[in-house]
Amino acid sequence: MRQLNEETKKEIKEMVYSFLADECEVPVTELKGDLSVIDDLDGDSLMFVEMIEQLKKKYSLNIQMQNIGKYLLKNPANTIKEVVETAYLVYEKENDIVEVL
Repeated sequence: MRQLNEETKKEIKEMVYSFLADECEVPVTELKGDLSVIDDLDGDSLMFVEMIEQLKKKYSLNIQMQNIGKYLLKNPANTIKEVVETAYLVYEKENDIVEVL
């Protein structure tokens, strides 16, 4: 299990916001944590998969998408804040994310 420090948290949050801004063609300054990725930004679940793949590459994470899917069934990530929190868990827990309730 990895330790998530403040610097890495900041990097991950910035990565999520930048990714969503690019994908949804919205200025990053307009993104707020309570916005719904699907309803407010017209995003979709495939965007989340792409974002996680970028996270995996950047931090050399060992996680299977099916484990993230199992986690998301019980803990949906609808808002930008929830997506960021899920990205933190992916970084910290990797495949053990399925054990988080």
